[in-house]
Amino acid sequence: MASQLIENKLKLLPEKAGCYLMKDVNGKVIYVGKSKNLKNRVRSYFKSSQEGRRAELVKNIADYDIIVVDSDKEAFLLEVTLIKKYQPYYNVALKSGTGYPYIEITNEKNPQTRLTSIVYKDKGYYFGPYPNVYAASATLKFIQKVFPLRRCSGYTGRPCLYYHMGQCLGSCFKEVPQSEYDEQIKKIKRFLNGDIQEVKKDLTNKMLQASADLEFERAGELRDQLKYIEETVEKQKIISNDHTQRDIFNYYVDRSWISIQVFFLRQAKLLRRESHMFPLTDETDPEDEFMSFIAQFYAQKNRVKPREVLVPKGIDQDELAAAIGIKVRTPQRGQKASLMEMARENAQLKLDDKFRLLELGQRKTKGAQEEIFKALGLPYGSYIESFDHSHIQGADPVSALVVFKDGEPFKTGYRKFKLKGEVEHQNSADEVGNTREVVRRRYSRLLKEHERMPDLILMDGGQIQVEACEDVLRNELNLDIPVAGMVKDDKHRTNHLLYGDPFKGQPFKLIPMDPKSEGFYLMTRIQDEVHRFAITFHRQTHAKNSLVSRLDSIKGIGPKSRTKLLREFGSLKKIKEASIDDLRKAGLTLTQAQAVKISL
Repeated sequence: MASQLIENKLKLLPEKAGCYLMKDVNGKVIYVGKSKNLKNRVRSYFKSSQEGRRAELVKNIADYDIIVVDSDKEAFLLEVTLIKKYQPYYNVALKSGTGYPYIEITNEKNPQTRLTSIVYKDKGYYFGPYPNVYAASATLKFIQKVFPLRRCSGYTGRPCLYYHMGQCLGSCFKEVPQSEYDEQIKKIKRFLNGDIQEVKKDLTNKMLQASADLEFERAGELRDQLKYIEETVEKQKIISNDHTQRDIFNYYVDRSWISIQVFFLRQAKLLRRESHMFPLTDETDPEDEFMSFIAQFYAQKNRVKPREVLVPKGIDQDELAAAIGIKVRTPQRGQKASLMEMARENAQLKLDDKFRLLELGQRKTKGAQEEIFKALGLPYGSYIESFDHSHIQGADPVSALVVFKDGEPFKTGYRKFKLKGEVEHQNSADEVGNTREVVRRRYSRLLKEHERMPDLILMDGGQIQVEACEDVLRNELNLDIPVAGMVKDDKHRTNHLLYGDPFKGQPFKLIPMDPKSEGFYLMTRIQDEVHRFAITFHRQTHAKNSLVSRLDSIKGIGPKSRTKLLREFGSLKKIKEASIDDLRKAGLTLTQAQAVKISL
């Protein structure tokens, strides 16, 4: 079952493409995935049953993070980079490998286009990488047909077959002017950078014409060619051909908080990112705070500086460059500007998620408590106290008190009570006696110590417990504190609040709570918590009393010896397992130690 943190974060997932990083309790990335719809994909891990290795993965997920990108292809390429960086335990397929192909325009006298899996610093032009190898290969063939360069192995003194097919400029038998190559390279670069509208229009017309001429096989080939071109030439920013080491900073401000995203570009890849959020003072200028953050960022020990830092518009580049000793630029257009916008979008997403998580948390805590007070017709109060009793057929009776402050457990306010009178049977009179005793002890002490009184008391029970509590408060302590009962149905499920004030002429009535409301969840949580606390305390008390009674029955073991054994061993089981020497080390005589071993 997903934690409350994950449940809340699942409600905030965007319906956008991106990568998700699953983390364990130590914050270590154990799985990286990608999706064209983060909301659907990430939710599927926790909202449907899993088997095998995936079930094991989900069991170990303590938190997750997301990075939003612009397309499924960018998500795929980022996933490859992140998996190779983090080497997550549950990722298998992409941990190693040679990567994905690029389309290269070679830097030669007679250049050619080809596929390569390695980007060299040879002043050639590289486009990609492309996740779909088949689509990249098909697109290369299209380029070689439409924008021919050199297709053969070089000068042979006679035209090659590709020249006769119009797929080679003829360097195999003649001198090709550099201007002719430059013109073709310009067209190829424009095409691979996404300017494909004219090509798509031409291919679409040819496909429609082939279909009209009943050449369906040809029409199918043209349709596939269109698909491969769109898939290959789709614009993407995650992996560029520029190998300059860069850090990209951008920020977003809302409600006096600033969210900063840092993208680290290494070896032409978005290697990782960092997120930072902190509040701003009323006097703080966001741009100054942003610049101060970057300066402190690079002042950290062991922080590796890049060759270049990119920042958004409005930042004083010269001042920042002087402070950090790194070249600072603001991209105006193109791929770097798109990455800058992506960083801003992720910064906004992080801050929006923070506020929405806080709002969700408030609806489940303070908002839920407001619902309870509103249902009872009472003004809002911060403190709710609740009592429950526990005993086994009258033995070792105890009571427990839990406190909730603004919808959350206030554990420093919890109290335990050993009830002084034993009850013989579980009936209404016993419940009344237990309730009266614990209410009297609790609130007479608060009065004596001038402590804060609760705004509402919730009794785990019905009218009997509520009346007993109100009687002590009003008639003995002269206190006016609202008291309500958490009433169960015939299936032992809480579904109503019982509230009334006979002292003010208000009869008791059942107040239904919507089972889907946050107020209902808080009411059941309070009831479960006070019940758990009472049961746990009773078990501890009963176990200790049982041990004491067993030790009291051993001849020669008095109160002092019993105390020594309890202090040294703590439980009957450990006393049984102790040797004669262990018992003597605890302070018993040889005769006493032998008596304990024989009796237990």
